[in-house]
Amino acid sequence: MLRTALRNVLAHKARLVMTVLAVCLGVAFVSGTLVFADSSAAAYRAAATQNFAGVAVTVSAKNPPPGAAADQPADVLDDALARKLADVPGVAAVRPSADGVATLNAADGTPLRADKAWAHPAAAYVPGANGKDSRYPLVKGHAPRNRGELAVDSGTAAAGHLRIGDTVALAIDGPAMTKRLVGIVTTKDTRVTAGGTLVLFDKATAQQLFATPGHYTGIDLSATPGTSQFELAKRVSDVLPADRAEATTGSAQATQQALNVDSMTRGYKKLPMVFAGVSLFIGSFLVVNTFTMLISRRTREIALLRAIGASRRQVVRSVLLEALLVGLATSAAGFVLGLGIASVLPDILGTSSDPLPRGPLVIGPRSIVAALGVGVGVTVLAAWLPSRRAAKVAPVEAMRTAEQPPSVHHSRIRAVVGLVLLALGGGLLISLTGAKDASEANLQSAMLGCAVLVVAMIVLAPLLAAPVIRLTGRLTGRFGITGRLAQQNALRDPRRTAATASALMISTALVAGLAVLGNSTGQALDRQAATGLGADYVIGTRTPTIAIDPAAVQRVAGAPGVRTATAVTDSTMILGGKVQSISGVDPETVKDVMKLDLTSGSLADLGPGRIAVSSTIAREHGVRAGGRINASMGMGGPGREFKQYTVAAVYQDNPIAHDVLGARAEVAENSFKPGSVQRILVRTDGGKVSKTTEDRLRTAVGNNPLLKVQDRKAFVREAAGTMGELLTLMYGLLVIGVVIASLGIVNTLAMSVAERTREIGILRAIGMDRAGIRRMIRLESVTVAAFGTLLGLAGGLFGAWAVGSLANGAMEQYSLALPWGTLLLVCLLSLAIGAVAAAVPARRAAALSPLEAVADA
Repeated sequence: MLRTALRNVLAHKARLVMTVLAVCLGVAFVSGTLVFADSSAAAYRAAATQNFAGVAVTVSAKNPPPGAAADQPADVLDDALARKLADVPGVAAVRPSADGVATLNAADGTPLRADKAWAHPAAAYVPGANGKDSRYPLVKGHAPRNRGELAVDSGTAAAGHLRIGDTVALAIDGPAMTKRLVGIVTTKDTRVTAGGTLVLFDKATAQQLFATPGHYTGIDLSATPGTSQFELAKRVSDVLPADRAEATTGSAQATQQALNVDSMTRGYKKLPMVFAGVSLFIGSFLVVNTFTMLISRRTREIALLRAIGASRRQVVRSVLLEALLVGLATSAAGFVLGLGIASVLPDILGTSSDPLPRGPLVIGPRSIVAALGVGVGVTVLAAWLPSRRAAKVAPVEAMRTAEQPPSVHHSRIRAVVGLVLLALGGGLLISLTGAKDASEANLQSAMLGCAVLVVAMIVLAPLLAAPVIRLTGRLTGRFGITGRLAQQNALRDPRRTAATASALMISTALVAGLAVLGNSTGQALDRQAATGLGADYVIGTRTPTIAIDPAAVQRVAGAPGVRTATAVTDSTMILGGKVQSISGVDPETVKDVMKLDLTSGSLADLGPGRIAVSSTIAREHGVRAGGRINASMGMGGPGREFKQYTVAAVYQDNPIAHDVLGARAEVAENSFKPGSVQRILVRTDGGKVSKTTEDRLRTAVGNNPLLKVQDRKAFVREAAGTMGELLTLMYGLLVIGVVIASLGIVNTLAMSVAERTREIGILRAIGMDRAGIRRMIRLESVTVAAFGTLLGLAGGLFGAWAVGSLANGAMEQYSLALPWGTLLLVCLLSLAIGAVAAAVPARRAAALSPLEAVADA
């Protein structure tokens, strides 16, 4: 049986090529993702280790203890302590540092990588005895020497198109400042290599910006040969004031930094795994279909083996052995392809403004084991059912016919199982139509319902093939006898047709459903912004811990073309144990910039101790206008005080107003920075929005890179950012489904042509020309593609309608909106796939000689 399996693999190697390609894609994505994850982790660790290679211990300041004297210095990290640490036994060198965070603009005045608040380190350039800072080797220009100069790393200079001598605008946590670029350095800081920026100042300027004059934020110590980091840390701790400073080893810092950066980019590693799972799921249909057709072609061969003494177990083992050999070849090819995927993933997932670190590929044992497990496991499991079906073929029955149509009993069982699954999945989705929110439990129920619905469609597909294909046959029938023959060929084996169309059905359902949800959500967000935002521009900080210069509000109000500019202060409020967002507004002007739909009360009553809440907050806490609610406003700690607030008004949920509205004076007192402003809502003359107006507003806020200037469309686009990323993912899944579906159609048609050699010969003999044969095969392929597309559209639209109720509960403006253009494009693309995939099988069928085909046994 081993020799038989080897012979069968070699005899049918051409027919197994498509199966190998399908599973190879899944193996490549899985192994490539694991290699990418291991390589990225190694790159982060290597960069962090190199960054702290010369640091044995770092001394940092502690917060002043409670009850400390008011005149006590802010910290003890000064030159005196640095000299004292230099005398500690085992200390080879002392390097003070003044570090912080700074965000800067690119050469064109736009913020540079500003959304990565964690990756904008700024530091002092501290030269050593040789006049150079070993952490930041200069590659061009010179080090900053005074408060008007700065240096940046080469990656920042390239991304921002900055050159020596340029005037650069930057900000720490307040108004923007400008300095001249005098030097470009290199760095191995993982925060920078993972997509951040680096700014260097002279020591005095960095101390003024990030500490206090004459003080540092940290002191790095290197050890003499033979002194361990832990031993040196203990010696240093003995000379430090225990309540004011602490010592940390360099290895601990390197490990923590690597973990931090790795956790921030962990999502990049999950994305390819999703593609791998979809690829394997869809590819399994191709594997099952291929082995089913191979066994159907070899029914007489199997019957002969049974007749001469082969047992059922031997037949099963023979087929599974074939699958094992194919799986081994697939694993090897997929792993090699996965290495290529791992090498290009940093370029694909990263951008010029958001790069990922690069390093040598790390091939660990888990990636090799995963490639073998996926390639062999999927192929063997997919071949198991066909092998059992082959073993059940009786020798006499197989000798009589080469085709084994499904029995009526099996069809009935399939129908019952499919209908039960359809009822379960559909019922679960329909039960969500009354949901009032998109809670985690409801989302899990929706995902389970969609999964069950997909399985039901797969089970019922062979039974639906006949009626659906007969319906589409009215169109193919217009092509005459070739169209009718194509329809009959597609109906010849409904199970084969359904398996071939399943890949296209699944990918179409995914894309159609997500496209509908994305389009509906986008329009709802647009309506929400239109109904909730009265302003034409929103100027805001990127985080609530940053403040807008109060003087900027007046400059914005006086900018040409601006009719109204209203300041808003953002903070937090604890309600019922949850942290909610509160916006501080001026009751007199809030109606000009926010379109609030009040359900009760009046905003004119806002004031100290009086707030307005959204309808969701009112429903959760059971309050309405005139009621009272216990809450705590501001950034207080564990001992924060709660008090009773009167609900002055209740408004429909509004993303501009956030969860709670309060009087700006009261909210500003309890904001992260007391008296600060986080947003400016701007009304322009005649509602005019233009690049000129935006530039004027940016100029009015000092071209501060910490601030965003957005018009209504930009605001909506940012709000829909997550859905846009999800749609991009789904379109990527469509590409995978299209590739595998194409392979499946090509494989099915190629094997179908081989099965119908005599039939095609007879058609040629009675007068059908080669063009007619090609047309017949193409129409058959298009029929199968149309069948999969129609089922996918039906399932996707139903799922989108049912799941859309969750969005409707969370967003009152949500309503189902079909993206007709996208759906039409999906349909046309699917039909085009059918036509293109049939090119090679059609050409092969047309090339058959009539006499040789008729004589073929």
